[in-house]
Amino acid sequence: MKKDTILQSLQYEKIVILGFGKEGVSSYRFIRNHFPTLPLTVADKNSNLQIAEFSQDKNVTFVLGDEYDKNLNDFSLILKTPGVNLNGLSYFIPSYKISSQTDLFLKAFKEQVIGITGTKGKSTTASLIYHIFKETKNNVILSGNIGIPFFDIVDSIDDDTTIVAELSAHQLEFVNHSPHIAVLLNLYQEHLDHFNTFSNYQIAKTNITKFQNENDILIYNFDDAYISKLLKAHDYKRIFFPFSREQNLADGACSYDNTIVITKQKNIIAEFDLSHFENLPGRHNFYNMMAAILPCILKNLSANEILAQLKTFKGLPHRLEFVGNFQDVYFYNDSISTIPEATIAALKTLRKVDTLILGGFDRGIDYSLLIEYLQEDKVANIAFTGPAGKRIYTEWKEKYLLPPHFILENDFAEIVNFAFQYTQKGKICLLSPAAASFDQFKDFIERGNYYKKLIYRQKE
Repeated sequence: MKKDTILQSLQYEKIVILGFGKEGVSSYRFIRNHFPTLPLTVADKNSNLQIAEFSQDKNVTFVLGDEYDKNLNDFSLILKTPGVNLNGLSYFIPSYKISSQTDLFLKAFKEQVIGITGTKGKSTTASLIYHIFKETKNNVILSGNIGIPFFDIVDSIDDDTTIVAELSAHQLEFVNHSPHIAVLLNLYQEHLDHFNTFSNYQIAKTNITKFQNENDILIYNFDDAYISKLLKAHDYKRIFFPFSREQNLADGACSYDNTIVITKQKNIIAEFDLSHFENLPGRHNFYNMMAAILPCILKNLSANEILAQLKTFKGLPHRLEFVGNFQDVYFYNDSISTIPEATIAALKTLRKVDTLILGGFDRGIDYSLLIEYLQEDKVANIAFTGPAGKRIYTEWKEKYLLPPHFILENDFAEIVNFAFQYTQKGKICLLSPAAASFDQFKDFIERGNYYKKLIYRQKE
């Protein structure tokens, strides 16, 4: 059994589960189900972690608080969760000691995995692939960064299961295995607070293909300059299927106007007319759809099956999500936007944005491209929020005139009031922050939900 590969990797005398959030708890329960008396240590920075439910386990030790990561070399295996950052450690840890659910899962099940990563679009693309397989009666499971730990699905997998895995840079950072089918969507500056440099972030992302062999498949964005540069720098031997909106390709996917064309050895093998398709608006979603179609074609789904399910797919929340029309103002929630490129894509897609909400947690990324774009695509009203919003405001006013109406405000209730006051009737108020949410919120989901709640409250 493939599960035995994971179990063999966990037979160490001294294991530490590093980070005890959702994935850490999942790792603990998986290990306990198979090794009831194996000594375990759980290390987490949160000194207020709720551990009462584990108090009857006499073979687990909890190390909590600021000193949680001080003695990691005492362990044979460090089972690291994605949220833990090892870059700030004052001592060296041999890489062979560091593993994760992602790495152990890929080691066991790589031949069945379609792995998807990229700075933006990975949740939409992974969910779309899963939707197409599921609705065509295939045996498929969705897991990974989408919110389902890999160890939680192990007992649901058989030899015919296709596993669609959304993979973040944090999950890929220390892996030594890659999926059989890897999808690399794009690379933009992101998570610099964790990776320190854009180069380190790119290296983590490209681990999705680093450990593939000549029989594995890489589906990648041909138009992304960073991806092209990285692939040229390595003499990778694998099967390539690029996708592009700018080039004709001998093998892969291209799009012309509202049609996606799949080619193999310069021959067209499938076409998808999406001229009346409105479920996934915007140029960026054409890239996501091409990236989703290719693995389905490679898994022998027909063009008719794929097209039928493209039309039934509903976009995910917090991604250009239409909140509603209130007082003749159209409100959109794009809280997932944590980089300038995503905000620019949202503005290009919606076109009639009159009020834009920008900012949040400042990860130190470059906002010059966004500021330049907003000089061309005039948005009349802008709310700057959080440390990132303050920096955007400061850099903007140093070079250009500010928009007619703006505020610097951290209170989202005041921001929504500002939007109702100044947004022109019949136009759009858009939350597309170009920044992470951690200055005020747990994540982009909490931020988007709070924004929607405040809008709905105006209706009451």
